[in-house]
Amino acid sequence: MKGFWIGLGVVTAVVVIAFISTYNNIISKHETVSAKWAQVENQLQRRNDLIPNLVNTVKGYAAHEKTVLEDVTKARSQWANAGTIDEKVKAASGIDSALARLMVVVENYPTLKADQTFLRLMDELSGTENRIAVERMRYNEAVQGYNITVRVFPGNMVAGIFGYKPATTYFKAEDKARSAPEVKF
Repeated sequence: MKGFWIGLGVVTAVVVIAFISTYNNIISKHETVSAKWAQVENQLQRRNDLIPNLVNTVKGYAAHEKTVLEDVTKARSQWANAGTIDEKVKAASGIDSALARLMVVVENYPTLKADQTFLRLMDELSGTENRIAVERMRYNEAVQGYNITVRVFPGNMVAGIFGYKPATTYFKAEDKARSAPEVKF
């Protein structure tokens, strides 16, 4: 009978240790997702801080391109007003699109493309866009790791007990980015 109680105690200890370990793993991955999202936001904010300078530089050369400049400003304010991660992801995509339209306008102004202030801002923006891409990738990897943890056994049981649900927001390429651009010579 003594062996039964020892065996039961060992099994109970193993189950409790596995439960605690799984719970701590879920918490760790959840915090990693939050930290990675904060890094994405930092880079998006850096880009948003560059946009007014870029718009003002372009405005001096392309005054009649008012609609494009307003679209960029509007997209930036939508990001500032976004409250949830889903809203911020959508607003960031809007900024991507607005900046792409702005770059098309810039192509029509050779003197603007030669302006040192503009070139410096474009270098900073380009570097920021690269940082954003890296941080989005890291965020997506963190979300994937977290989602796997809360969806597989025994993580799904522990996550269910404590109310942790899979993260739903991934950064994805927009539909138009999936097709190859048409190049004409």
